[in-house]
Formats: sequence, C-alpha cells, structure tokens
Amino acid sequence: MPIAKLTASALFTALIAVLAQVAIPLPFSPVPFTGQVVGVLIAGALLGPRAGILTIIAYLLLGAAGAPVFSMARGGIYMLTGPTGGYLWGFIPAVLITGLLMKKYYKNSYVLNAVSLLPAIFFIYLFGSLQLALLMQYSIKQVLLVGVLPFIPFDLLKVLLAAALSTQIKKSLQHNGLGHILN
Repeated sequence: MPIAKLTASALFTALIAVLAQVAIPLPFSPVPFTGQVVGVLIAGALLGPRAGILTIIAYLLLGAAGAPVFSMARGGIYMLTGPTGGYLWGFIPAVLITGLLMKKYYKNSYVLNAVSLLPAIFFIYLFGSLQLALLMQYSIKQVLLVGVLPFIPFDLLKVLLAAALSTQIKKSLQHNGLGHILN
C-alpha cells in the first residue's frame, strides 16, 4: 500500500478517535450517541475498502490495547467484548460496504454518495444489536428501543454530513491532483 494511502489511513484512525469523544450518554441505554460514525463513513467513502478496513482495524487495536480512543475516552478489550462492542465491530463491514459502493457508484453526486453510505448504518446496527442482545439478554423489542430506534434520526444526519464532506473532500483532492490517495 502506498505511503500516501497509509498516511491517510492513520489520519482517519485519529479522526475517528477524536469524533468518538463527541459522545452523549443516554440514561435509558448503555449505548451513547457518538460522532465516530461520521469518521467511519468518510473513511470508507474516501479510502476505499482495503485502506478503510485497515483504518478500522488500527482504531480497534488501539482501543483494545487500552488507548482512550473509544467514546468518553475509554479503552480496553472490554469495550470490544462488552454490551456496546458490537457497534464497534460493525465498523468493519460498514467501511467495507461503503468503500465498495463508493468505488462502484461514485459520480461526484451528493445524493448518490448519501445513498451509498446508508447500508453502513445497517451493518453497525446489526452487529451492535446482536452483541447487545446476547450480553444484556435483551429481547428484540428491548434492543430496538435502547440500541437502534433512538439513534436512527441522528445517524441519518450523520450520513448526510458524511456524504457532503466526502463529496467535497473528494472533489477538492481531485482538483488539486491528489486523487491518487483515494479509493
């Protein structure tokens, strides 16, 4: 992998860690609102599937090693194996599908980019809900009430924000002759 792509991957790992600190705990759920999904979506959109997965794996390994990169400056293996860890694991298929869709359908179109980012949210919810249900012994209804439904409006806004940012960043990089570092 070229140095420029590795550098971009490292920068996105740091961006996701910073955005994870934009977190609001919810009194009714072990899952907080966080900003890290925006970073995951943009990483997938701009870096593509391979570098995007490398970015997420680096992020998860840093957190597992104890670096305070997860929400509310937490780290440690428990964050990946605990009730909310499935959402973190869901970043891997999320960035993969985003990278693949953007690689295939990207046309400098904000709308098309937003549509390409939506499936990522599904994978984050799927992995997150499964682990939350298993570890907390929640029913499907409980998982939906504490781990999915409250987040949908905000995650849709994150998709729109990530689509706008990734579209603009991609156009700017291509205009300045730096499109080679993208997917």
